[in-house]
Amino acid sequence: MADQIRVLIVDDIAETREHLAKLLSFESDMEVAGSVGSGEEAITLAEQKPCDVVLVDINMPGMDGIATAEQLSVRSPTSAIIMMSVQGEPDYLRRAMLAGARSFLTKPFSSDELAAQIRQVHERERQKLDRVAVALPIPTEGRTAPARPAAGRVVTFFSPKGGVGRTTLAVNFAVAAATQLNQRVVLIDGGFQFGDVGVLLNLNPKNQTIADVVREMAAGDLDTLDATLVEHNSGLRVLMAPPSPEMAELITPDHASRIVAALRSANDLVVIDCSPMLQDTSLAFLDQSDVVLTVLTLEITNIKNIRQFLALAEQFGYPANKIQLLVNRADSDYGIRLPDVESSIGRKINHTVASDSRTVVYALNRGVPFVVAAPQARVSEDISRIARTIIKEQMEEAEAPVRAAPRRGLFQWRTH
Repeated sequence: MADQIRVLIVDDIAETREHLAKLLSFESDMEVAGSVGSGEEAITLAEQKPCDVVLVDINMPGMDGIATAEQLSVRSPTSAIIMMSVQGEPDYLRRAMLAGARSFLTKPFSSDELAAQIRQVHERERQKLDRVAVALPIPTEGRTAPARPAAGRVVTFFSPKGGVGRTTLAVNFAVAAATQLNQRVVLIDGGFQFGDVGVLLNLNPKNQTIADVVREMAAGDLDTLDATLVEHNSGLRVLMAPPSPEMAELITPDHASRIVAALRSANDLVVIDCSPMLQDTSLAFLDQSDVVLTVLTLEITNIKNIRQFLALAEQFGYPANKIQLLVNRADSDYGIRLPDVESSIGRKINHTVASDSRTVVYALNRGVPFVVAAPQARVSEDISRIARTIIKEQMEEAEAPVRAAPRRGLFQWRTH
């Protein structure tokens, strides 16, 4: 028989504890390790008899669920906490996650929901422990540590207006870099509220999203970042957006910056699909980027927004070569020509991508990037060309004997 998942139930209502214990009794891979009515009892029992998962009610007299979770995270760190509450508001969720909870269940919930959550958080905790064990250094005499690889490049796809194909371009750019240029690539879905990267790649995030990384970071831990990445069959790895919009509030600019820095150090290329809203987290992504591929289409409102964004980027102190303009559907006959755009915004267009709605939409509906589904299409060739250009720039910069002076960070600028 496989190892049992040992579950501790913490709820001040005896009937609730009995009901939960009965539900768990029907699960062949779970056993109730204890059932207590207060946070103090839970901490004492967890220290004496370590368990795998702790079900904690958030509203308890005396030491409530938040305080209990905070104490358990320190005194029984191998126990994964699932918070329970009749309140499902974002503030409850945020407080629970910051206290160390791995998941949140809103009462009433079904037996299937309960069992699924327990298995998911237990599996994530097991993977975390496995990764820590693998990462432990093996002492050897006379051996030197391998040289640390050079930091990779961060390329962010951004547009101050939605509906321009930004996410589609970011996904196909990342896949092209991974499959055609043999790069180690990570794609971050920066649309934290309504990210679409998973849909375009036909990926099921399950319990592997940036929200899970943020929960670990609350305890100062980034060890699980690599295990949280979801691998696509192209070799591309993806850091998925949170599974529900309200969880976007958990992610701060500091989280975004630290995650990008960690991924940069371990990969050749970090691609970010950045939200069009200039919020603090999206600004953090822009500030961390080496290149911002700013997407526009041949529409007057988009051109106006691009002009405003370029002025803002100049105020932020970004070097001119950091912002590269990419015109999507550049051959569309909308009455505006590329020279008109360049004249209006006072900048040259760096990249263009042809219009091919049939190829693009067909690939989207199949969940297969068009650079894979139709590599000979003009739109695929355009994306591949842009990827080659960016990678070539990266290699040339790496070979340059003298690097440019450090740029002033966006948030440093904003504090003056």
